[in-house]
Amino acid sequence: MQTLLNQMLSHMVQHGNLSVSMPDGSETRFGDATGKPTGFRIHDQATVLHLLIDPDLYLGEAYTSGQLTVTDGTIYDVLKLLMANLETARTPVPVRIPYAIRKRLKRVQQDNRIGRARTNVAHHYDLSGDLYDLFLDNDRQYSCAYFEKTGQSLEQAQLSKKRHLAAKLVIEPGMKVLDIGSGWGGLGLYLAQVAGAQVTGVTLSEEQHKVSSRRAEETGLDSQVDFHLKDYRELDGRFDRIVSVGMFEHVGVRHYGKLFAKVRELLAPDGVFVLHSIGRAGGPGATSAWIQKYIFPGGYCPALSEVLPEVEKSGMYTTDIEILRLHYARTLAEWRKRFQAHRQQAVALYDERFARMWEFYLASSELSFRYLGLNNFQLQAADNQHALPLTRNYIAREETRLRSIEGKVYNRRRRQGRRKQVVKASSVESRHYPQVSKQ
Repeated sequence: MQTLLNQMLSHMVQHGNLSVSMPDGSETRFGDATGKPTGFRIHDQATVLHLLIDPDLYLGEAYTSGQLTVTDGTIYDVLKLLMANLETARTPVPVRIPYAIRKRLKRVQQDNRIGRARTNVAHHYDLSGDLYDLFLDNDRQYSCAYFEKTGQSLEQAQLSKKRHLAAKLVIEPGMKVLDIGSGWGGLGLYLAQVAGAQVTGVTLSEEQHKVSSRRAEETGLDSQVDFHLKDYRELDGRFDRIVSVGMFEHVGVRHYGKLFAKVRELLAPDGVFVLHSIGRAGGPGATSAWIQKYIFPGGYCPALSEVLPEVEKSGMYTTDIEILRLHYARTLAEWRKRFQAHRQQAVALYDERFARMWEFYLASSELSFRYLGLNNFQLQAADNQHALPLTRNYIAREETRLRSIEGKVYNRRRRQGRRKQVVKASSVESRHYPQVSKQ
């Protein structure tokens, strides 16, 4: 078995400097000896067999359980070398065969009916909020940021993302906006505060719903923003604008038609819909077996060829598509670095095994965007093709307008925050040092 695994690696790894130590103590080097030395050790024969059967599933499992340990570099370095080679090399048979089977079964795996969708969402999004605070920005944006300028911080790029989406929605004050998959509420609060919208948000995560509702109350926007613990399929009414960010990956191929039909049903006659989702450049595929099992059960990143036919069937017009190629790779790189900086806190929250699992998740996801054809797309659609300007120039104009409003809104919030701190300090002072009566 060790010989077969070595043969597979020798065919796949043409570039780089990789060393692999087997359970019997033997060590083999792969690649052309260029670049940073990386390596790992396999501790038992069962893991060797598993890697021959389905490396997509068992590499992550072996690293998480400690049956595979990194000897040179980090797990990021090892995965980077392997994926960079896969970008140009022929995919090994032990990868191709399980992948083909998963493609055949994906409609079953992604049967995200309402009850199952709630369970799948809870698996990932109802983890401790303290975990997400370790690596997300201060607004808890858990989707691809928009790095519109060189040197932007993650916080600035996530604000740019919200502004970019709002610009494509062309919101007028007082418009009713639906946010499908509203997460921890950051986008909905932005659309209310900056764009002046009346926002309804829906999420299937109990934890996200608690946080978003609390944030709406704390910012004084609870009369303007209403978050619900509800499936989008349970909604009725009409909305001037509908937006969905980072939720489409949890819908499942067999439910795309239902989603777009529901969006059209909910959209006002002159309404606009914007969908922000991970996509794949190489055509229809399948979710990584490890990601499916441990991170996003029921999840799938679609090719546009799977999405556009369903938009057409819904009767809506596709009015704009933008591909964000490496923005998610940069976003994930920031998340990975922040997680590593707070790794011991993650261990304290859960355990060492969980920390290794999250390391593998963030590293493999980032590198899939760099080398394996994942990207991010923003698709805009409307029921009426006359609802939007004829050229894309309006997007830049809207961003400029929204940016000017942001300055006023956030400066006002900072002033209010400082006043609250002064009031709080004064109340504490009076409590501990009561004033002496003048009489």
